[in-house]
Amino acid sequence: MHHAHGNHSKGKLSYLESPLRRNEFSPEQLLNMIPLKETDSMLDFGAGTGYFSIPAAKRIKGNVYALDIDATMLEIIKDKALVEQLTNIVPVYGSMDALSLPDGSLDLIIASLVLHEIKPLAPLLQQMYNVLKKDGYLICLELEPKGSSAKAPRITVEGMERELIQAGFLVTEKKLPAESLYMLVAEKED
Repeated sequence: MHHAHGNHSKGKLSYLESPLRRNEFSPEQLLNMIPLKETDSMLDFGAGTGYFSIPAAKRIKGNVYALDIDATMLEIIKDKALVEQLTNIVPVYGSMDALSLPDGSLDLIIASLVLHEIKPLAPLLQQMYNVLKKDGYLICLELEPKGSSAKAPRITVEGMERELIQAGFLVTEKKLPAESLYMLVAEKED
């Protein structure tokens, strides 16, 4: 599996932590919109600075696996977890293969602004499908491409929905929580 970026630039880090991002769509807003239960265990795929991992860990008793390919991001998450006295965050360095969880062991996966970078996407979605419990959810947040912008790789909401369905998911919700941001809630049925 190939990721388009190696280390996060300072620009990306400042965006990940920016008040603008929080105002547009806060982690709390997302957590209020999704089927998250107190007993859940979840994966924050491409966790970055813990934008979703930290608030989720405050809400659930299960583990929050914060997975990222950038060790610097995981150090930031570890520091935040220490400050917040959160003991249910499990930093995982690397790809989905590094997670080493048995199939059917997670209730929820959040993949925010990361799936568009994965080529090919189908094998990863299959891994996500397998690691989810029956009736588990994959929450996908992505930016809708604008015009013919070749600046960054993007996947349209229709394209992402097609990929999810091909991986076996049932898309149960489509939302537009912020300008040009879409959210798909995909459920593992069987």
